[in-house]
Amino acid sequence: MFQAKGQQQQPRPSADPYANNAAPGTTQFPLAARAGQDSGAAKTAPAGAVNQGPVDPATWKYGTGPAFTAPPNSKIWNPVMIKMIKGEKVTGGTVFSSDSPETYCAMANSGYDFIWTEMQHDSRDWENVGRMWEACPHAKAVPGARVAFANEREEQHATDLGALVIVVPTVRSVEEGTAGRDWVMFPPLGGRSVGGGPAFTPEFWGNVPGGYRQTFNQNVVLIEMIETIAGIKDAYKIAAIPGVTAVFAASGDLGNHGGYAQGSPDYERLINIVHDAALAAHKRLCGPFAWRDRPDFTCFQAGSETSAIAHGVADELGPLKDTQGKPEVGPYAPTATK
Repeated sequence: MFQAKGQQQQPRPSADPYANNAAPGTTQFPLAARAGQDSGAAKTAPAGAVNQGPVDPATWKYGTGPAFTAPPNSKIWNPVMIKMIKGEKVTGGTVFSSDSPETYCAMANSGYDFIWTEMQHDSRDWENVGRMWEACPHAKAVPGARVAFANEREEQHATDLGALVIVVPTVRSVEEGTAGRDWVMFPPLGGRSVGGGPAFTPEFWGNVPGGYRQTFNQNVVLIEMIETIAGIKDAYKIAAIPGVTAVFAASGDLGNHGGYAQGSPDYERLINIVHDAALAAHKRLCGPFAWRDRPDFTCFQAGSETSAIAHGVADELGPLKDTQGKPEVGPYAPTATK
């Protein structure tokens, strides 16, 4: 790349802590332990350290410098989080089984707020997801994923690839919900590692104001799904977990796990408990798109790519839909005359 004379080229944003190091062999380490000697650092801090005494995670004071902390009054750059904060209705279009970048980008530019890339019930791998997201990282809908479960591998694959919405399914306890939060969020709120990936690059979020690493925690949307009777028992605690943006009342699985059909008193009681937990914690409440008029629900999972195609064709063709010719013979003939 060429640049004007006298201009200094800015280093490419990277998660690699060694990417912009000086030439090997020239760096000085004035606070390093001396070769072959115990420094005593486990019990005694060097002069000027904020944290004194033995190292203890329970009492450790996290740094407030600009390397890992959002600048004061940082503005939100994730459009989904902006709508969540305002309490506006948010829709997630589901890419269920396709691994085609063209299909993904068509869905992402069709009007949804985010794309719910299905990783719990589909067999595609993260490499295919990365290819889809990289094809149109700044489409109208931000990339998102329902991961398989609260797990370091699943959630960090999603976030490192660029996800700005994470949906954690089947949260059965406050401990599981906290783990779901920890693998999404950077310290000090969570435990996500700085592992690199497309998310850190300028093509995705590497150039966002304030820095991706520094501002990610306040921009990522974390939705935890309550789908079981055990999850219902802990619903208030799950909704209250710091960092959780919304709880999702799983319409299908609360029936599956509870044994009652939608509309029955027992089923509706379960849904209302999730509703009440969200309100008590001042969090958003999510559900299927069919519930877009249900009181207090403001975020929704919409249909899949195949459903969107079918509905789109129906809207486009109107009365011409399903008016194909009817031959008397051949594979398109009525079954009785084949």
